[in-house]
Amino acid sequence: MAVHFDIAIIGAGIAGSSLAAELAGARSVVMLEAEAAPGYHATGRSAAFWEECYGGPDIAPLTLASGDYLKNGGFLTSRGALYIGRGEDADALDDFMERFANSGVHIERIGHERLAPMLPGLKPAWTGAVWEPACADIDVASLHEHYLARTRRSGGTLMTSARLIGASRNADRWTLKLADDTTLSAGILVNAAGAWADEVATLAGATPVGITPLRRTVAQLRTDPTPRSSQPLVLDISGRFYFKPETGRVWLSPRDEEPSPPCDAAPEEIAVAKAIDQLEQVMEWQVHAVERKWAGLRSFAPDRLPVYGFDPEIEGLFWFAGQGGFGIQTSPAAAAIASQLINGCSPGEIESDERTCGINIAIYSPARFA
Repeated sequence: MAVHFDIAIIGAGIAGSSLAAELAGARSVVMLEAEAAPGYHATGRSAAFWEECYGGPDIAPLTLASGDYLKNGGFLTSRGALYIGRGEDADALDDFMERFANSGVHIERIGHERLAPMLPGLKPAWTGAVWEPACADIDVASLHEHYLARTRRSGGTLMTSARLIGASRNADRWTLKLADDTTLSAGILVNAAGAWADEVATLAGATPVGITPLRRTVAQLRTDPTPRSSQPLVLDISGRFYFKPETGRVWLSPRDEEPSPPCDAAPEEIAVAKAIDQLEQVMEWQVHAVERKWAGLRSFAPDRLPVYGFDPEIEGLFWFAGQGGFGIQTSPAAAAIASQLINGCSPGEIESDERTCGINIAIYSPARFA
């Protein structure tokens, strides 16, 4: 006879583990992780930062609502962020300010006289920026382990090397078949499978919502001079690169978004070369070596908003996916919202607290794709 759980969560990355931490204790919860260890894919490869503007004004409420949880837990290290531009980018910088004017984020427009001292070695063509002082690095590994530990302490179960290959609904429960022939049952099936979310939906008989995995490349460089550890995160206002110091090195990305099938993503040499070329157009630095490089998959729904809620057609299937590159920085608020929806609250009944207040939950519902 199959072991029964109230809730089975597919995926134990930051999405699945944060939600399990909220649900375990009051409900019996199992996380089914396909890999040998949780967090192998997007979570373990993130150069994560808590950046209020990342994802746009519709994501900012989730980010802001997550800030206190991350700060109070000791998961953030202050850094600051600069969206930089050249003379011809002045309108883009102004438009950026206007987009976030009523979002609650703290940003200001600065000129070259303030920008240059923040970035020693900045080339003269880069004349302006949007300054975001609250941006901080996230200790992703510690945050992920925090969620896993909360789940363990509350009696939740983690199964690794547990790839889902079949899901069928009968009466009020799911029968779940794993690749090793294990069979489980659950009342609610949560799709927190990241890049594999549409594949899991198909296994469950649901219509995929069009979640697309996009490859993002990061390289670690040794440069001369060595960057200051206090230097801000730097992002191009046109979306072509970002870089930041990390333990005496530079972490650099071309901010690529190459569509990919769900897979163990690998970096491409052309993306790394492109990123270095862009860096050399910005800073008077010499790149001496590419010490390592990696890639991860960031998964987006067609409208680039996350998908939180019960499937409109398949009973007992809950979506917790499409969290792009902002899943880590929004995880406290997202998990608080999703746990209440799973526990029977309607969007209008969500308890208003520091992690849910002021968030328009309806815009994240999977029903928008029906």
